[in-house]
Parts: sequence; C-alpha cells; structure tokens
Amino acid sequence: MIQQIYDEQDLPLEDLQKVGLAKDGRLNLKDDDLTVLLAGRRTGMLRLENLFSDGLHIPYLDAKLSLKPNPIGDLDLLVHPIYKLAEKPSFLTDGEAEKLEKGDAVNIEKMIFDDEGYPKDILVEFDKDTNEFIVTDQARILAPDRVNGEYLSLDQKERYRKGKEVKLEDGTTIQYSATDTNGIRSNKLAFIASVLIDGGLSFALYHGLNALFGQKKHNEDADVYSKGYYEDLEKMQEQAQDKKQRQEPEKEYARSYTRTGSR
Repeated sequence: MIQQIYDEQDLPLEDLQKVGLAKDGRLNLKDDDLTVLLAGRRTGMLRLENLFSDGLHIPYLDAKLSLKPNPIGDLDLLVHPIYKLAEKPSFLTDGEAEKLEKGDAVNIEKMIFDDEGYPKDILVEFDKDTNEFIVTDQARILAPDRVNGEYLSLDQKERYRKGKEVKLEDGTTIQYSATDTNGIRSNKLAFIASVLIDGGLSFALYHGLNALFGQKKHNEDADVYSKGYYEDLEKMQEQAQDKKQRQEPEKEYARSYTRTGSR
C-alpha cells in the first residue's frame, strides 16, 4: 500500500535543489514521483542534470530517489544511481544473492539483529534498475485491510508482509514489492485497496500495475474486474466527493477572511 508518511513541507528542499528538482523553494517533481517520495518509497528512474559533487561537474546522472529520517528528525534525500557491481549484504549467502540477481527468487526472508540487538524480520529484494539489494523491515510493510470489497484474513496479511502472493476470491492476486514504485504488483491492471482509519475505510485506486514476477506481461483478462471492484470504486468516488464538499466551505471562509481582514 502507498500511504503518505511524510509531509511535503518537510521535504529537504536544499538537497532537491542540488539535484535540479527544486528552485526558489518550488518543487520540480512530477506528481507521481512526489507521491512516491512522501510514501517513503523510491521513485522511478530520473535523469538528474548538471550536478556538482566534491568539486566535480556531472553532466547527468540516472538515479532513483528516496527519503530517510536522520537522527535529528529531518529528512535526508538519498540518491540511488546505477551501480557497476552489486554490494551483497553480509547476511545473505552467495547462493541467496545469486538467486535474487538472476531473478530466480522474487525475495528472500531473513531474521537479523538491529543495532540494539533486537531481532528483526526483513525482506530482501534486488533492484535490477540500479543493480542494488533493497532491504525492507517487514514490520513497516502496510497490508491492505480490504481489496475489491473483500477483507483480508490475518494469514493473508502476514503472507503479504512476507512478500508472498495473496490470491483473492475474485481472482485478483497481489504481492508486495519494494522495487516497484507502486509498492505492489498484481495480475490485474487495477484494483481498489482500503485501509481502516479511525474506524472508517479509506479507499485508494491502484492502476497501471506491473505484472506479477515471472510474467512478462498481463493475461488477457487483466482488465476484467469483479463486482466488488466496481462497488468499491463507487464508494471511493463518493468519499472523494464528500471530502470536496467539506472543503468548499473552508475555502469560502478563507476567501471571505482575506477580503475582510477580520471577523
């Protein structure tokens, strides 16, 4: 699931400006890339131009970007270029690393110990775009509560967090993926996912999805959707309309306040 975890106002504008993606306090990012960054994920491959690093001028650099909180609570911008050689994490065996690099394994589960000695379950994947291993804390993977009107069981949510395929009754299959900008792959081109927030459901449409691993393209029925999909799509549209109607009085009040100066 893609859920915003950072605020746009907290973006490291100075770092973004250094890579040509901000100027005079204004972002020069596509909406999709901004959404991915604020969700704590990696963007797609970007062309960064006219860079300066350690006194060197770099005409251009193809890289992905992500954000990471630093010890004082601010956000740092991480640049993920294309590496010539993949650096194998110490907790992977040569055989495990080879399986990931060759695509023989989608991901590998491991249990490691953090800096304070506590055990942590992680998921390791390989990003072929940057030639880099990606490590994800399973505890930070948010599984949807519902997809296309069908609630996921505890077992299905656990499978999702472990990077395994989760098949629903309507034929939709989903799988978590840290290497994908959507954070998820599916045998369908689109689906409606929901999470429970403050006792209510928050709907999100995922579309333009990549096929499941091991499949070069979607099947012919990838754009055939269930009744639950269309019912949740209607609920999502109603939710968006209600939100818009609630915001209108606030905007009108703000305009009135600006004209009068006080109330």
